[in-house]
Amino acid sequence: MKALVYHGPGKMSLDECPKPEIIAATDAIVKVVKTTICGTDLHILKGDVPTCVSGRILGHEGVGIIEKLGSAVTAFIVGDRVIISCISACGKCEYCRKQMYSHCSTGGWILGNSIDGTQAEYVRIPYADTSLYPIPYGVDEEALVMLSDILPTGFECGVLNGKVQPGNTIAIVGSGPIGLAALLTSQFYSPADIIMIDLDDKRLEVARKFGATKTVNSMDGHAHEAVMALTAGRGVDTAIEAVGIPATFELCEKIIAAGGTIANIGVHGTKVELHLEKLWDRNLTITTRLVDTVSTPMLLKVVQSKKLNPSLLITHHFKLAEILKAYETFGHAANTGALKVIIDM
Repeated sequence: MKALVYHGPGKMSLDECPKPEIIAATDAIVKVVKTTICGTDLHILKGDVPTCVSGRILGHEGVGIIEKLGSAVTAFIVGDRVIISCISACGKCEYCRKQMYSHCSTGGWILGNSIDGTQAEYVRIPYADTSLYPIPYGVDEEALVMLSDILPTGFECGVLNGKVQPGNTIAIVGSGPIGLAALLTSQFYSPADIIMIDLDDKRLEVARKFGATKTVNSMDGHAHEAVMALTAGRGVDTAIEAVGIPATFELCEKIIAAGGTIANIGVHGTKVELHLEKLWDRNLTITTRLVDTVSTPMLLKVVQSKKLNPSLLITHHFKLAEILKAYETFGHAANTGALKVIIDM
């Protein structure tokens, strides 16, 4: 089969690889129909994720068709169309019983990280009963690719961890795909103001179309002052960090109001300064999280009811044979305008 293989920092290629086989009775082999590229894949290519070693097939998102099942799988049959969760969960360990599936003792974020992933014609899914979701008839499968990772990540790590409340003022630092996912799902809770912050005016324009009430271009280095002016000097109740670099997290520290919450989503590969000399008396909460996908069934129902349209995030389409071009497009989003790209098999 064809698959996108990581060969160390800055190196990848579309290779011919062996088709995966059932290893454990709880496994499923899924024929991938559509997949996508995540910002985390770019972090892997930068060398920020040491658990991902050379030779790994990348990707942890997608939809597909079950081709083969282990003997212990009971929730699916061959031929079922499924959403592939970015998180593999045994459902039995201490962490899974707390719904912290990302910390599953034998699973978690392993696809495209410590085991081969979804940017391939076929993928092995461990713990299929608790790591796949059936696709309802008639729902747009492209939209459902966004439920593999990006929407639950924006919602759980940003909106839920950020304690977004009706009438709040929130700021989302980073108007890329994850920031926009947080923007879309934050509107479940009717915040009074949603301030989107980014370097790119085109992405800020998209954010306004998606529901942002105010936008700030941070290119001039004065985003802090702009946000404080927009909030009458008070700051924001929730600051969601959706980039993963020191400057954006430190901006969240500067714009958070007393009693507020900083919710980190970004994957950080370098040290970030925590300015406790300024924050120690501010009654703040700082949260970190890897998506657990506990919200996926709920989000699926909201998409099915047409009250949420994840396909708004999709900007480009490629075939698997064009995946290197897809990475180039996604990795240079400032020039290409890419948000999420769909890769069809």
